[in-house]
Amino acid sequence: MRQPDQYHNEAPLLSVSGLTKFYGARLGCKDVSFDLFAGEVLAVVGESGSGKSTLLSMLAAHSQPSSGTVTYLMRDGIARSVFGLSAAQQRLLLRTDWGFVHQDPARGLRMGVSAGANVGERLMAIGERHYGNIRDTALDWLSRVEIDADRIDDAPHSFSGGMRQRLQIARNLVTQPRLMFMDEPTGGLDVSVQARLLDVLRALVADLGLSMVIVTHDLAVARLLSHRIMVMRRGEVIETGLTDQVLDDPREPYTQLLVSSVLQV
Repeated sequence: MRQPDQYHNEAPLLSVSGLTKFYGARLGCKDVSFDLFAGEVLAVVGESGSGKSTLLSMLAAHSQPSSGTVTYLMRDGIARSVFGLSAAQQRLLLRTDWGFVHQDPARGLRMGVSAGANVGERLMAIGERHYGNIRDTALDWLSRVEIDADRIDDAPHSFSGGMRQRLQIARNLVTQPRLMFMDEPTGGLDVSVQARLLDVLRALVADLGLSMVIVTHDLAVARLLSHRIMVMRRGEVIETGLTDQVLDDPREPYTQLLVSSVLQV
């Protein structure tokens, strides 16, 4: 994997400055700034209530910030403010160049239609109409996420939790997005299922050159998937750096506590 110091001659794919969110008087997150480059994976970690999911929601344009900016480098080479786009332009971005994987796959899938239709629906959203092409592409992506071809006509409610999560990933990646947002993608899965999902994710990130922001409380997930890590506490970023450096030699007492709690389990 390339490391962040090798990106210095490139424009960032995603640039975040001073991102802040208040819910009335309650702070969601405060003054978050970072750049994310093409092919880079950033893990955002912290305990429940640290602000990481609030941050992810704003990055993906699911919610508006109280202040701050998010700028995205479009395929035409022009960096545009995400919150300056119309609602229709934001939806198009989410259907094409971005993907979002929820912790609960039911939030990212249509549970009443087939696995093939879940994947094909996103293709149809960008204009594909040929049934044979849609089905062939769906079969290819089911294979990539290790779902048997004979399950293409089965509905997600008949799938295991791990299979649903892999189907959600296929649904997102079928349009060849450049940026993925993932909210606790391994949460609620048992250890063996987590390991299989992480193997699939790691291979896809490498093969496709994906950029990703992944929110997780699991430091093992962060170490396996990310180049850089950002530690949040009480809505603020308290430490950031290369993943191995931060996890092997944490500077902040809170990060030290997070790391030591994992080692003691």
